[in-house]
Amino acid sequence: MLSWTLSNTLDNSFCTEALEQALALNAPDIFNTDQGTQYTGLVFTQLLLDKGIQITMDGRGRALDNIFVERLWRTENYEIWY
Repeated sequence: MLSWTLSNTLDNSFCTEALEQALALNAPDIFNTDQGTQYTGLVFTQLLLDKGIQITMDGRGRALDNIFVERLWRTENYEIWY
């Protein structure tokens, strides 16, 4: 994980800003995400494509594909704040 930020919405500008912060630190060869509209929008995907980053997306209902990120947020929510 290179960057994270918190918002009570998942609009495109919020996700794009977080992506720009991460890409300023390092650019992966492959970027994997789910199929949410905030990740499939032209602005978001173009940032990745302009840097030559291959985009992959999880299939519908593939919650286990995000298990590492889900565990991170569980730790953040339950072990740090409570």
